[in-house]
Amino acid sequence: MYFIQPTRNIPNLDQVLDTLPSLQMINIEDIHLYDPTIIAIADVNDFLDYQWSLPTIVIAYEHEGAQLSQAWEMGALAGWLWSRLPVNPEKALSKIDAQYKRNQDSRDLPSAAALQKKLLPNPIELQNYKVETLFQPSAYLSGDWYDYWKISDKEVIFYLADVSGHGVTSSLLTSWMAAFHGRSKTPRELLKKLNGMLLQENIEKHITMLAGVLNLETHHLKWSSAGHYPPAIIFEPNQPPRILNTSSFPLGLTADFEIEEQECVLSRYARFIICSDGALEPFDGGLNEQFTQLLFHLQNQSFEAPEHVADDIAILSFQRMN
Repeated sequence: MYFIQPTRNIPNLDQVLDTLPSLQMINIEDIHLYDPTIIAIADVNDFLDYQWSLPTIVIAYEHEGAQLSQAWEMGALAGWLWSRLPVNPEKALSKIDAQYKRNQDSRDLPSAAALQKKLLPNPIELQNYKVETLFQPSAYLSGDWYDYWKISDKEVIFYLADVSGHGVTSSLLTSWMAAFHGRSKTPRELLKKLNGMLLQENIEKHITMLAGVLNLETHHLKWSSAGHYPPAIIFEPNQPPRILNTSSFPLGLTADFEIEEQECVLSRYARFIICSDGALEPFDGGLNEQFTQLLFHLQNQSFEAPEHVADDIAILSFQRMN
């Protein structure tokens, strides 16, 4: 940490410095040369006069309460007195530094969320098909993810994944998937590749995923699920919903990984929809009741995610248009 040399005379400065842990003494005119993320200790008047950007603990005399208040309003981390430093300054500094770092992490979350959203696939125009998506994190960052990309002029591969848990670690895995799925050509290849990488890296997370490949000309659809719930759904005009139940273990649990594949042909105006389990959260009841309500709203295109959700929500839909 830094100690900024006071510009006014502090009679007991040497005694104060003796009670503090080893600090790097710097001059005010040199502040711009130093790391702006490291905490500094400085006289309150200098802080108010020069208004530097370093995170700062200010020190004042007992009669300078107004200056301390002004310094706090300007963002000072803490205020001490020249005549009465904390009993254990090193421990006090350690606590302030830890809290400052936690606050900085929190301030970075909006930027991290914006960056995560930029990693989502760009909107895509597909022959004969309309693609719709929904992505709503429960906090800043999401452990739900979807992606799609063309593997030929007439085929598109896609997946929707849900990483176990919440927070930064889960969201980092979504970025990892976006970077390292290797542009696989089949759902089976994609699931096996990601499962192998999770096990190899010994990441203590598992991922449920539903992946598929769609032929835009023949409308042939092939898909596989790795422990994902809710199942994929097909809505067709004037028909009850088709629930596409198929599953294996989630990714990252075992190398003994058998993958079921299912196939069908999408009829005209059919909608193929996959969701993360957060899409069930807006509804009351147990899983069956929640899934029934979700089916109703998806079929009637009336699903709306609440402004504040308890779990991340991701939805990916392909609708055949002709």
